[in-house]
Amino acid sequence: MRVRLKGLNRVTKRLASGEQVTYYYAWKGGPRLPGKPGDPVFQAAYYEAVQAKIEQPAGSIQSILNFYQDSPRFTDLAARTRKDYVKHIRLIETEFGDFPLDALRDRRTRAEFLAWRDRMAQKSRRQADYVFATFASILAWAFDRGMIVANPCERPGKLYRSSRSDAIWTSEDEDAFLRVAAPRFRLAYLLAVWTGQRQGDLIALPWKGYDGHHIRLKQSKTGRRVVIPVGAPLKSELDATPRHGDTILTTLSGAPWTSHGFSASWRKLVAKAQVTGLTFHDLRGTAVTRLAIAGCSEAEIATITGHSLKDVGAILDAHYLSRDSRLAESAIRKLETHSSSQKNPN
Repeated sequence: MRVRLKGLNRVTKRLASGEQVTYYYAWKGGPRLPGKPGDPVFQAAYYEAVQAKIEQPAGSIQSILNFYQDSPRFTDLAARTRKDYVKHIRLIETEFGDFPLDALRDRRTRAEFLAWRDRMAQKSRRQADYVFATFASILAWAFDRGMIVANPCERPGKLYRSSRSDAIWTSEDEDAFLRVAAPRFRLAYLLAVWTGQRQGDLIALPWKGYDGHHIRLKQSKTGRRVVIPVGAPLKSELDATPRHGDTILTTLSGAPWTSHGFSASWRKLVAKAQVTGLTFHDLRGTAVTRLAIAGCSEAEIATITGHSLKDVGAILDAHYLSRDSRLAESAIRKLETHSSSQKNPN
């Protein structure tokens, strides 16, 4: 008789090759276990992981990390976000798992935590910021619940500064890409630039989410539901696409894409098209930019892309528009029209 293992988490994935595999974890966010249920090595690894979790000292940062991973705040995150958080949490555990909670009130603690971030930054400033932001978020969660008396990681500032002001797909980039793109990648491009959605949501988008006039989806990262009217170029492409599977975007064999498989294939195609310095994610910013140039308000853009109004404003201001000259031209034309109507009201 097989013993039921409490909390065991099973995850089934489809590899880029189309093969379907199942991985087992001691719990959601817990360590991955070797083999499969019933194997002696599997059972031993499970009990060892659970015992190690139980034996973590109370009153330490490890106890906060454990409580957090059992909370709805963590379990309600999108699967991809949880996976990233787990990687970060493992680094925090290694460095500060046995760090006493009572020491968090000591001002020297912040300096120690920031010094750790600086050491990580020697390899990657961006990754150091991500890990430290996770640490700060978890401590903020614990502080709000009275589990700790101070959060030494709050408002640390960022080490990594990325300017994506020029990371916009121009019409030249678009033409070069579409000239070499197979139909399934042409469709992916049009979906991205006409909806402004993330890669993960688009490769998971089912045909039932398209009714011939609108695309409906729930964003995996934010949980927001968006209803997007389908523009004519995208509608034409969707209506002409054979439905080989449940999802709109598929591999050549008709299987759903994995995130890794799609990204790898996309990068190869971009290189073939000799489009440089641009990613699939930049199509989200490109969509925001094109909507703004077309005269859409920030509220209208947010309704389509699922951004908050604050985020749309930040994107247009700091990251994507790069003070696009076409906006300046549009603004002057509007001013001319307004001035003319004021002088000649009739």
